[in-house]
Amino acid sequence: MKRLILGLFLTISTTGFSQTAEKNFIDQNYIEVNGKAEMEIVPDMIYLKIILSDKDNKNKQSLDEIDKSMINKLIDIGVEVSKDLSVKDFVSNFKSYFLGKTDVVLTRQYQLIVHDTNTLQKVYFEFQKLGISNVNIDKLEHSKIEQFRKEVKVKAIKAAKDKAESLTSALNQTIGRAIYIQEVDIPFYLNNALPGKLASVNVRYKSEANESAAPDIEFEKINLQYSILVRFELK
Repeated sequence: MKRLILGLFLTISTTGFSQTAEKNFIDQNYIEVNGKAEMEIVPDMIYLKIILSDKDNKNKQSLDEIDKSMINKLIDIGVEVSKDLSVKDFVSNFKSYFLGKTDVVLTRQYQLIVHDTNTLQKVYFEFQKLGISNVNIDKLEHSKIEQFRKEVKVKAIKAAKDKAESLTSALNQTIGRAIYIQEVDIPFYLNNALPGKLASVNVRYKSEANESAAPDIEFEKINLQYSILVRFELK
């Protein structure tokens, strides 16, 4: 699912009014158009950070037993564990208590990739039943993000060209070849769901009275925005 939004900004310059024009623009008039395009993408790579601990487990299972239960449940859900599940860290933490005893807490950190919200809901639901609560969404990405980036940039250039043609035709003039193209940086606050960044995620349960109900999970879409400045010959 994707949504495309186009926006354009216009500046018309001539040799006489462009004091800072580059050397190769001095002897020609041009029209300068800043085209903007935007696309929202539903992520298909949702990275989860999972931390298992034998200390927090209410069933008093060993870490290996918790690990096995989790993997079996992921297989039941339909997750390709050999492809989408990986161990990130293995740590033994020693904590001293007032009685002078040492307690060994074993933890293991996993990274899990799920590809849709339906699977994500199942993971949260089944992990809740297993007593696995330390699960966080790390980042959102899309497997075809580079393709979408190219599409948005092309849309921005085409929109700039269409606008330039429309405005120059009103003056009974035409545009020639493009003599300058530049990608314009967009402030980060306008692009707050960039791929690879942590996006806001809302996890809520369908029924507060029924803790076994599968949760509704919502998160921001990946938002791609590009602005392209193009200068065309003005004829």
